[in-house]
This record gives sequence, structure tokens and C-alpha cells, in this order.
Amino acid sequence: MVTPNMMRQLWALVESTQVSTLLQFEDSDLVQLLLKRFQAQQLIDAQDTRTLDTYIQAKLPLIRDIAAHRQSINQGSH
Repeated sequence: MVTPNMMRQLWALVESTQVSTLLQFEDSDLVQLLLKRFQAQQLIDAQDTRTLDTYIQAKLPLIRDIAAHRQSINQGSH
């Protein structure tokens, strides 16, 4: 199960990841990148890794929508 703390940490990672990375990486590469960054901050076991992998895959459309929104805001402010 993805705990609330894991969710907060993951979404903080998404927010701190460059928009270009979130939009340009292939799905599987982006999942792996986010997992590796998460694991660099917090040790998780194999079961939590699989659970988080599934969660990230399910949230990829939302992650990309957020990134596109951030990109549009950044482009509008220049």
C-alpha cells in the first residue's frame, strides 16, 4: 500500500523534477527515474517498490498534465 507519507514524498519529487524531464521521457523511463529518486531519499523494500511502481504508472497521465500546466505557466510569465 502506498502510504500518505510515500504519496507526499512522491508528489514533492514530481514538483521538483524539471518539466522537460516529465514531458519528454518515455513512460517506463520516467517511472524508473522517479522510483530511483524516491529510493535515494528513503529506503523501501521490494514490495513497496512494486507498489510504488504501479502507483506511478497509474498516475503518469496526471503527472504529465501537471507538467504541461507548469510549462504553460512558465511560458506565460516570460
